[in-house]
Amino acid sequence: MADQPDTVEVAPDEEAEAPRLDPEVAARRRAALAHVRQFGDPVLKTRAREVEHFDQALRDEVARMGGLMHDALGIGLAATQVGIPHRLLVYRVEHDSPINALVNPVLEWSSKEEEWAEEGCLSLPGVQVDVERPVYVRVRAQDPTGAPLLIEASGLEARVIQHEMDHLDGVLILDRTPRDQRKQAMRVLRAALDGQAA
Repeated sequence: MADQPDTVEVAPDEEAEAPRLDPEVAARRRAALAHVRQFGDPVLKTRAREVEHFDQALRDEVARMGGLMHDALGIGLAATQVGIPHRLLVYRVEHDSPINALVNPVLEWSSKEEEWAEEGCLSLPGVQVDVERPVYVRVRAQDPTGAPLLIEASGLEARVIQHEMDHLDGVLILDRTPRDQRKQAMRVLRAALDGQAA
């Protein structure tokens, strides 16, 4: 749903061949990513707390996160990624569809059928790793008003929800990828951090 989504199913070399972003879109993406916590920030390894107050502040938080996700060209964003320790995530797998918000999501069921796919993360710039996840999930949650939701998802939607729910438990894609890919990803992240320090 975006030129560089949070969860992707293209190989890194294909991504490198993608056309350059429009300068205005690129500027909005940089500004949005400045609000997204990056690898090494302790909040990314912290378990988020249940949301107890379904008020205007929560709805404002959902709107802000949706805007950041959209501008960052992501398809999912967890509250911990913007430094808020709430069990809240937003996602949208189709560019023109409305943004979905899940508050206090709980994985109620997942299929035995699993598949590998490449994932990226707005908090791990430049990293693309293979992650195996269930193909089908059922998730119980609440909407931003506190009303109950039951989501039955498959394919990319199921993958995005699981990716973002992992964030709420302090789990990153690095924790779910094979060891060789984790080592390569750490080299990429170290190089990126060294580049920022220079």
